[in-house]
Amino acid sequence: MQVAVYSTKPYDRRFLDAANAGAGHGLIYLESRLALETAVAAAGAGAVCAFVNDELRANVLEALAGQGTKLVVLRCAGFNNVDLVAARALGVTVARVPEYSPHAVAEHAVALILALNRKIHRAHARVREGNFDLDGLLGFDLFGRTVGIIGTGKTGAALVRIMRGFGCIVLAHDLRADPACESLGARYVPLAELLAASDIISLHCPLTPATHHLIDAAALTQMRPGVMLINTSRGAVIDTRAAINGLKSGRIGSLGLDVYEEEAELFFRDLSDSVIQDDQFARLLTFPNVLITGHQAFFTQDALAAIAETTIGNITAFERTGHALHEVSVERLA
Repeated sequence: MQVAVYSTKPYDRRFLDAANAGAGHGLIYLESRLALETAVAAAGAGAVCAFVNDELRANVLEALAGQGTKLVVLRCAGFNNVDLVAARALGVTVARVPEYSPHAVAEHAVALILALNRKIHRAHARVREGNFDLDGLLGFDLFGRTVGIIGTGKTGAALVRIMRGFGCIVLAHDLRADPACESLGARYVPLAELLAASDIISLHCPLTPATHHLIDAAALTQMRPGVMLINTSRGAVIDTRAAINGLKSGRIGSLGLDVYEEEAELFFRDLSDSVIQDDQFARLLTFPNVLITGHQAFFTQDALAAIAETTIGNITAFERTGHALHEVSVERLA
């Protein structure tokens, strides 16, 4: 099957080529991000492979379907950038990678927690300038602290295991309790209780209408003053404007982000010679207690290999049977 692969980087080619070696699909690599104006590049391809910030709104899907595309395969777990209602109406199958390496994302969340707590990013900058003063670098023991984990799918469950290993008290919130997490000592509580009792809150829920701006001004008022907030899920789970106000007031003591709600125009690109036009993002960068990484939590060799293998598996299954291995239906929006 001919597949137009959008938003590709050298590392995408490396792992997709390896996974495709025995499958024989025709992978057409495109550096451009998928949008209405770039959809024409997929003409003649039966499948399109997209990433987290590619646009798959109704008009883009209509353009793709009109060119013969029958399958949209996402090389990521999230599908908030796809109009699933339009895809169903057009007869376009949407598939994703439901899991690849939950450990990669959970471990990155821990890296953000440790770096923010012990001010590693600030200490590194000081030492490089010959400044060995410890003033302003005071942290706290993680042992005995309360960590709230919102979303206990594969990634959230991996974080439960890690934080219990640190000796933390773990509170969890999800639509359904995971017995495996409970067996590790996590206690499922209502969201309001988790927000009020946690020293650290880490987000691991998908972006849906129900979780859009889950962390807003009202949610912040329920949190402990000085709370540490970590987001490695999807940017729009946090209301950025509310977070900025929370940082200014001191309600948020530290903020670690690997995702940002307007990241599509920023992440996965080199903008070092440009002026960032996003005023809210620029404001976040001014806070010494904010640490931002560019959507790299997934970025390990193990995760990229798993993503590529599942992506090729979805394409192969669709070509052979008309059904992908991990299809996403419109019912998942509920």
